[in-house]
Amino acid sequence: MLKSMPAIFLGHGNPMNALGRNVYSKGWAAIGAKIAKPRAVLAISAHWYIRNTSVTAMPFPRTIHDFGGFPLELYQVQYPAPGAPALASRVQKLLGPIPVALDEQWGLDHGTWSVLCHVFPRADVPVVQLSIDKAQPAAFHYGIGERLAPLRDEGVFIVGSGNLVHNLHAYAWGQHAVEPFDWAVRFEKQVRELLLAGETGPLIAYESLGSDAMLSIPTPDHYLPFLYVIALRRKGEPVHFPVEGVDGGSVSMLAVQIG
Repeated sequence: MLKSMPAIFLGHGNPMNALGRNVYSKGWAAIGAKIAKPRAVLAISAHWYIRNTSVTAMPFPRTIHDFGGFPLELYQVQYPAPGAPALASRVQKLLGPIPVALDEQWGLDHGTWSVLCHVFPRADVPVVQLSIDKAQPAAFHYGIGERLAPLRDEGVFIVGSGNLVHNLHAYAWGQHAVEPFDWAVRFEKQVRELLLAGETGPLIAYESLGSDAMLSIPTPDHYLPFLYVIALRRKGEPVHFPVEGVDGGSVSMLAVQIG
């Protein structure tokens, strides 16, 4: 019998983290070394944010370089992990009657491969991506996460990839050793406290958490993958924060691990 897999939300930040050996990439590598090797990964990335629910169903997903203005070396990165069409069909079944399209076009965007290239550097674990329906409210996404829970007992490692705090308007581009904004620190601290207290309601209704939340989440795309992951937490299950830090003053790199 397969042991229940943990689930994790990873703050992916700058795609250049795919190339670097820094505190974040080393933390991601440590996660991969510590957990049991999964049968497959189901990834929910901030960067597949569309007007429907879709799941990649091709046997060999392409590596998508969905960004601009970075060094050529980054565009040459390939993450040739196989797909898992059977897992895609399983996700489709679990989420019914919500219509879920089996997608043959997308692939793995940088929200997925820029972290997985450190977690599973051999690209030998099959990967499926699930889209985020931008037309749906936060509670809808939390509900999808709850429906995906059986996959943890089927050897599937569920990974949400985004950032709890993601304000690029305030980001210190090209600068180093920038102190985090006070509002970013306060919001991340508030999220941690709510998680440790087992209070998910305010995290789903994050717009009610005040001005720090609004500065931290100017758009929901990077926050919503977090809701998929915390929805998978079982009663009494521990929560850990294996990677920490704030990049550029306004992007939280916090990782939140369930189990």
